[in-house]
Amino acid sequence: MLETAAASSPRAAAAAVSAGAAAAAAVSSPRRGGGSAAAHHHRRWAPAPYRACLVALWLVGFALVFLWQSTSVGRVRLYTRPPMPKRAPASAAAAASMGQWVASPPVYDLREFGAVGDGRTVNTAAFEAAVAAIAERGGGRLNVPHGRWLTAPFNLTSRMTLFLAAGAEILGIQDERYWPLMSPLPSYGYGREHKGPRYGSLIHGQDLKDVTITGNNGTINGQGQSWWVKFRRKQLNHTRGPLVQLMRSSNIIISNITLRDSPFWTLHTFDCKNVTISETTILAPIAGAPNTDGIDPDSCENVVIKNCYISVGDDGIAIKSGWDQYGIAYGRPSANIIIQNVVIRSMVSAGVSIGSEMSGGVSNVLVENVHIWDSRRGVRIKTAPGRGAYVSNIAYRNISLEHVRVGIVIKTDYNEHPDEGFDPKAVPIIENISYTSIHGQGVRVPVRIQGSAEIPVKNVTFHDMSVGIVDRKHHVFQCSFVQGQVIGYVFPVPCKNLDMYNERRELVKQSTFQNISDIDYSF
Repeated sequence: MLETAAASSPRAAAAAVSAGAAAAAAVSSPRRGGGSAAAHHHRRWAPAPYRACLVALWLVGFALVFLWQSTSVGRVRLYTRPPMPKRAPASAAAAASMGQWVASPPVYDLREFGAVGDGRTVNTAAFEAAVAAIAERGGGRLNVPHGRWLTAPFNLTSRMTLFLAAGAEILGIQDERYWPLMSPLPSYGYGREHKGPRYGSLIHGQDLKDVTITGNNGTINGQGQSWWVKFRRKQLNHTRGPLVQLMRSSNIIISNITLRDSPFWTLHTFDCKNVTISETTILAPIAGAPNTDGIDPDSCENVVIKNCYISVGDDGIAIKSGWDQYGIAYGRPSANIIIQNVVIRSMVSAGVSIGSEMSGGVSNVLVENVHIWDSRRGVRIKTAPGRGAYVSNIAYRNISLEHVRVGIVIKTDYNEHPDEGFDPKAVPIIENISYTSIHGQGVRVPVRIQGSAEIPVKNVTFHDMSVGIVDRKHHVFQCSFVQGQVIGYVFPVPCKNLDMYNERRELVKQSTFQNISDIDYSF
């Protein structure tokens, strides 16, 4: 009864302690005045049972006061000032490093939205609903399971992962009426094939961040056969659309998938930053599939392309940055691009190209550990008067060529223009190009560098080159308006335009023939 009252009332607890203390004082202190003599010389103690009760009462009272003080301090700490909330981390990784709990992004299955993977049912509404659900949640993952999922073009959203399981195949609908029309790219002025609008891509995104397209080697199939036929028959009124196109976006990862049979360029990143493309297979027929470039970084910065296999009907990889006066006005270069460990086949065009649309400039490109086989050209730079801008600081390293018609190409008269409004006096600068460890066999013309009086090629370097040639009867190291150097052993015999250095980089012979021309297209 006393414990209950004391616990429920701090005043009662204090009163109980005071009463116990007073009682203890009364029995333990000698009386003052008026007592007997014995009272002055002897302490009077309460009997033992009462003494024990008083001590126990005092201890209980002390404990209750201590308990009340502790709970009161706890209440003050809990209610007087709530703790300040922590600032939200910038990313899930940052949150994890701070020890904060982060909710996993939602994961959806395409079938949840009514999709049917029979190759005949059109699933555009299901894709759109799934992407809308991810956008509403601020990000997430869409799983595309095994099956053949026919669809018209659809858009991605930020902080999204599109995951294609093994055996999953997204099929592009072949009727162009289902493909939306878009404005021409601002750096091209017109559609690449027709003036006016262009068809959008099968999978599209613009102004996005943190986009991943990956899987267990699932496939995105543009079913481009009908597009190629209509293009050759001139039955299309607009420029064909890419298979996958991402515009003005950043932090893009594309990996572990197969892209095939695009109507036009296969994978086109336009004005993007921080792009990684890896472990990706890109396929199209090597003939009869016009303009099916593999990967086209266009006005992009900080791009890595690695561990890919590409066999297509045009350039395997083509680095671009806009077309003539429109690209000059848009002014977005392609820069800081690494291409590594890639195998390419291009019977119609080149393994790795820069240009010809390069009017925003291209610089700081490394192409290394690349094998190009059964191709028309190996590595190529192509441009023309009217392009303006520059191609500079380009390094090719450890390139192997197998059964290639022309191994190394620089061409400065690639005269395709969007309209008559280009400025022929806007000539590009081509400089600081190096070729190191270039090897191969079955190459008809290992080198053809065609500069001109208005567009000379400056500071080209060859070092450690040995290419087996098909025909030794012709001069196969061809140059025109080229200035540069050869370091150490190079085969076949270099052109006279270049200075000769030994392996210690000591000048052996200086050329006085930079402007001579020895270009032969007869073989």
